[in-house]
Parts: sequence; C-alpha cells; structure tokens
Amino acid sequence: MSLQEFFAMGGYAFYVWTAYGICFVVLLANIILPIIQRKRLLRHLALKQKRHNL
Repeated sequence: MSLQEFFAMGGYAFYVWTAYGICFVVLLANIILPIIQRKRLLRHLALKQKRHNL
C-alpha cells in the first residue's frame, strides 16, 4: 500500500478526512470554550466583587 493509496482511503477520502476534521474541531472547541468561559466568569465575578466593596 502506497502513501497515496492510504490518503485516498479506497475512494472514501473526502468522507473520511472530513469526519476527522470535524472531530478535531469539536474536540478543540471542547477544550478552548470552557477556558474562555471560565476567564469570562472570573472577570465578571471580580468586577461584581469590586463594585460590591465600593
């Protein structure tokens, strides 16, 4: 099996590589989005506490 045949995936390359790409994007989003939400929440709570202490 050559490298070209491997990447062609027996004629199903578009479906297979698209599925891998979508899976990668979803996994990346599951890592990045909670980090962004946590930072936003902490910033919001810090501002709320700062307003409360004044």
